[in-house]
Amino acid sequence: MFLKFKIGARLGLGFGFVLALTAIMIVAGVWRLIAAEAATDRLVEASEKQVLAEEWLRGIANNAIRTSAIGKVGGEDDVKLLEKQMAEQSAEISALQKRIEPLATSPDEKQLMSNVAETRALYRDIRQQVMKMKADGQAPEAKELSDSKMLPAMAAYVAAVQAYRDHQSSRFHQMHEELDAIYVASRILLIVLGALSVVIGAIFAAMLARGITKPLSEAVQLAHSVAQGDLTVRLEARSHDETGELVRALGEMRDSLLRTVQEIRSGTSAMTVASGEIAAGNLDLSTRTEQQASSLEETASAMEQLTSAVRNNTDNARQADHLAESASAVASKGGVAVMDVVGKMEAINASSRKIVDIIAVIDGIAFQTNILALNAAVEAARAGEQGRGFAVVASEVRQLAQRSAAAAKDIKALITESAEDVQAGTRMVSDAGTTMAEIVNGVQRVADIMKEILAASEEQSSGIEEVNRAITQMDQVTQQNAALVEEAAAAADSMQNQATKLAEMVRFFKL
Repeated sequence: MFLKFKIGARLGLGFGFVLALTAIMIVAGVWRLIAAEAATDRLVEASEKQVLAEEWLRGIANNAIRTSAIGKVGGEDDVKLLEKQMAEQSAEISALQKRIEPLATSPDEKQLMSNVAETRALYRDIRQQVMKMKADGQAPEAKELSDSKMLPAMAAYVAAVQAYRDHQSSRFHQMHEELDAIYVASRILLIVLGALSVVIGAIFAAMLARGITKPLSEAVQLAHSVAQGDLTVRLEARSHDETGELVRALGEMRDSLLRTVQEIRSGTSAMTVASGEIAAGNLDLSTRTEQQASSLEETASAMEQLTSAVRNNTDNARQADHLAESASAVASKGGVAVMDVVGKMEAINASSRKIVDIIAVIDGIAFQTNILALNAAVEAARAGEQGRGFAVVASEVRQLAQRSAAAAKDIKALITESAEDVQAGTRMVSDAGTTMAEIVNGVQRVADIMKEILAASEEQSSGIEEVNRAITQMDQVTQQNAALVEEAAAAADSMQNQATKLAEMVRFFKL
């Protein structure tokens, strides 16, 4: 039941109970001190009354002696001195009586004081009578009155005072015994309360210590076990106070740590496997990346060679285009010349019908011209790109024309015979013109094709240069990827090592 309270409540209850007992002990001590003080006051009062009664008796004895001395002395001065002393003593006794009478509180004391007052009054009256008789010279009568009444009255008076004194003495002893009893009872009460406080305090202390130190020692044992990696230890909280909450919290911490360690073990195992796979994959990727980088380097080298070849082809195509343009121009000029020749041959053919006398010469010239035209056609066919033969043919044609002019007279007889040949030559020149026109068209088409080839070569060169730049960038990226793959492989290796170390660290715990 006590363990169900919180530590603060238990401490408050224990200390409160001990403080309550201490307060009770203090109250009891104060109460007994008050009782002892009252008893002491009564004891002091009884002692004072006893002392006053003793002084009263001494005063009575002194006056009795003086009264007896008055009866024996004869001098008047001595009598007056004794009477004066008796009066002073009586005044002192009256003062004592006034002091004692208010102190008489109990009925017994009041009765005793009443007896004392009555006997004193009687004694004083008789003594006054005796003193008066002596003063009047009635000594025998005074002596008789003294012996018969004063002395018995004095004895009764003294007896009454002694009774009061004895009563106060008895009361003093009674108060002393009562004070001793109060002291003994107070001492016993304080000892009992002190012992009870000590016992109850010890019980509460033991219960508190047991309720606090035992769970704390169990908690410390659990903490040591967890610190040593042993997570198999379990604690059961048997109290509902702070120590029980501490034990439950430590148990929850141990369960949470157990789950965490189990998850870490599982995670480290998976991490180890994954990091191993990543490391192997990175190694394979690194090898493939290096191979790819090598292939890209070879491709880049081949592309550079291809680029150089394409540039050369472009340059050649550009030169061929220039040559084709030149050949086209030459072919055009040759075509024009052939057309002129055709026109002239037609004119010669027309003139041959008019001038029969020079037909033979014209026929010869036509024959030579035909041969030269054929040669020119052959030369034009052979030198389609160069076209130098056109100039030679033209020169030969001019020379033959000059010789024909010079030999016209010589071959006049032959013209008639060659008229038919001139006609045939005319047809051949016409055919040569047609062929030359076709050659010009062919050369023009070749020039157009060469332009297209040049444009395609330039586009191909530009595309290959872009491909070359792209391959160069791919090579750089591949080199960077290779470096990153190596770093990733190193990181995966490091992660695998860390996972292995973490697994070894987690293996420290016993689950």
